[in-house]
Amino acid sequence: MKFQFADRMQDYEEGIFQVLNEKKEECIKAGKKVYNFSVGTPDFQPAPHIIQAVAEAAKQPENYKYALTELPELIEAVIERFQKRYQVELKPEEITSVYGSQEGIAHIGLSLCDDGDIVLVPNPGYPIFGIGPALAGADVVSYDLTEENGYLPKLQEIPEEILEKTKFMIVSYPMNPICKCAPHCFYEELIPWAKKHGIILLHDNAYSDIIYDGREGISILSIPGAKEICVEFYSLSKSFNYTGARMGFLVGNEKIVQNFKKLRSQIDYGTFLPVQYGAIAALTGPDDAVRVQCQEYQRRRDALCGGFREIGWNIPDSEGTMFAWGRIPETFGEDDTAFVMELLQKTGVLCTPGSSFGSLGKGYVRFALVLPVETIKEAVKAVEKSGLIR
Repeated sequence: MKFQFADRMQDYEEGIFQVLNEKKEECIKAGKKVYNFSVGTPDFQPAPHIIQAVAEAAKQPENYKYALTELPELIEAVIERFQKRYQVELKPEEITSVYGSQEGIAHIGLSLCDDGDIVLVPNPGYPIFGIGPALAGADVVSYDLTEENGYLPKLQEIPEEILEKTKFMIVSYPMNPICKCAPHCFYEELIPWAKKHGIILLHDNAYSDIIYDGREGISILSIPGAKEICVEFYSLSKSFNYTGARMGFLVGNEKIVQNFKKLRSQIDYGTFLPVQYGAIAALTGPDDAVRVQCQEYQRRRDALCGGFREIGWNIPDSEGTMFAWGRIPETFGEDDTAFVMELLQKTGVLCTPGSSFGSLGKGYVRFALVLPVETIKEAVKAVEKSGLIR
């Protein structure tokens, strides 16, 4: 039988991470050692008090029913976290849970956009930033992020005819994949600009606890006036290594949050209660493990970025996120995919082509800092011995 699938499926190719994983498996079967820097899955464990909270809740039979909504204690934990961590005051009505930021970003466009509305997304940027609005029928328009402008958008260069149709704009700092932070002055310019043009701001705040060299990871909601037009996705995945639990939140402007909550009430029955109890433990517990983890990520960044620079490959120091980002060697031109494949074959080092994150990622690669320092040093030596870096 011949099936007629949705036309939109023609826009989706096999994911790059699936392709890279297949190449990785081929190398392993051939007996090669692989240093896998491709997927940003933390190799750290959740803190013991988080695991214990999930385990204890999972022993209670009543916790296997539909949750339907968030536990009151969980909402209070989010309020407490934002007050303590970001000096941001939230009301319960300004909070709703999501199955991780990825799910939230994938669906929020359905609650905001009609066909033909424009959504502004970064280039380079995380793929779901564009996929989510496209699923909602919006026209996705990218704004350029370049080294020359410190990977900040040039707001005044976005055409007026685009702005007139723009429903919302996605921003994210510290940002995956470019590993840059934004100064306060950027937000202080962005928020009045968005208000002037009637544009909702959606900030993806996944990495504010993984930030280096004394920089400050902030919530966009800490900027005066932000709540009038801003919402923010806050994830437990990377700060607390709670990735598989899929626990995150949308916080900020009450009308936007409640509108999204109404949409999500049509498609889910609430987050599994043991997962909620683990989230409460994470949000209200000590941050010692979070700080120690950040220090270890910085040591890994130093080993990778500094190590590559020592052998002649200029990978700048990441400012934040659990990644590093840099140009490929000049001998490969702009063909980042060919470089990644040759790097894997000759050295066992596997990273992600920058073109996976948009047209302006072409000629770059991204490394996930998911291996110990000593292993990173081994990988750098393997690259040095290969002769690929000249």
